[in-house]
Amino acid sequence: MKTNRSHFASLLRSINRPGIEKTLTKLESIGFFEAPASRKDHLAYPGGLLQHSLNVYNVSMMLYNQLKALKPDLEIQEESIIIASLLHDVCKADRYTMTDNGTYVKNYKFPIGHGVKSLIMLLKWGLELTNTELLAIHWHMGGWHVPNNEEQQTDYVHAVESCPLVTLIHTADTLASKIIE
Repeated sequence: MKTNRSHFASLLRSINRPGIEKTLTKLESIGFFEAPASRKDHLAYPGGLLQHSLNVYNVSMMLYNQLKALKPDLEIQEESIIIASLLHDVCKADRYTMTDNGTYVKNYKFPIGHGVKSLIMLLKWGLELTNTELLAIHWHMGGWHVPNNEEQQTDYVHAVESCPLVTLIHTADTLASKIIE
């Protein structure tokens, strides 16, 4: 049976797209595979972020297969599910630092919001993302993090209406973090 790390890498490598290998190298160098998923809420232990990413992928694929059976014309690409589910939280690799007593504290190295920060990191590494992947990663927290700002609220609504991957990744992320984990 494959380890989580090799399973994660094989899923990404199943996509023939520029930037995949560099992304895997960068994830290794920033500690993605050893990072916790959160400070104290879910999978707050070394390797938790990797497990969370795989959980979001598994839930996404389960939901996608069920939805596809109900709506055969559903326009979501499987490779986009792989990209968005596995990479939606890459910025969390350096978000938490373990203290001497074994708990995590949050650091604020580049406080821009984690959906946006993940996108910036991926794009700087040269990973080519489709518009739907950009939207899904950016809005993966759903409406929870949309400020009381009419323009951003409208943008979120349009993203959800125009891109089913946004709702799929948000739902899978919520189910993974709140039920599975």
